[in-house]
Amino acid sequence: MSVILGLQLAEGKDMAHRDATAADVAAIVERCRLANAAFMRGDMKAYLALISHADDYTLMAPFGGAPSRGFDMSGERLEAMARFFRAGKTELEVVQSYTSGDMVVLVAIERQRAEVGGLPEQDWSLRVTLVFHRQGAEWKLAHRHADPLVNEISLEQAAEIARG
Repeated sequence: MSVILGLQLAEGKDMAHRDATAADVAAIVERCRLANAAFMRGDMKAYLALISHADDYTLMAPFGGAPSRGFDMSGERLEAMARFFRAGKTELEVVQSYTSGDMVVLVAIERQRAEVGGLPEQDWSLRVTLVFHRQGAEWKLAHRHADPLVNEISLEQAAEIARG
């Protein structure tokens, strides 16, 4: 076995023509766990050292609104995010993972407490779906969908949110 970027590869297999393995999923889960912890602490440098975003990355943010495209890596944007997220403590609970060829999908709950947007520390747990796509030797985050509905809400509450 060879190891590239923390992922074990079967000898003689072309990475671009190899299905995702259990070792790939385990490595992605660990990187997500560490990256989310860094993100919620406001450590964007550590986050970006662990997670690469695909050029066609899409985000459905937990605060709603239209999906965004691309990941803004400008210094200004990263500094703003670093100020927005503070003192986070996190756990990653993987509910299910799926693989197909060069794709890995994680369905998870990010259980976390943090100071977000200047608010006092509170529970900011999210339900997330993460889609990774292998590009060459690297697994890149292609899509993230997150929502704060970890705790069940009533039909009336959902209707109120849907009305805006």
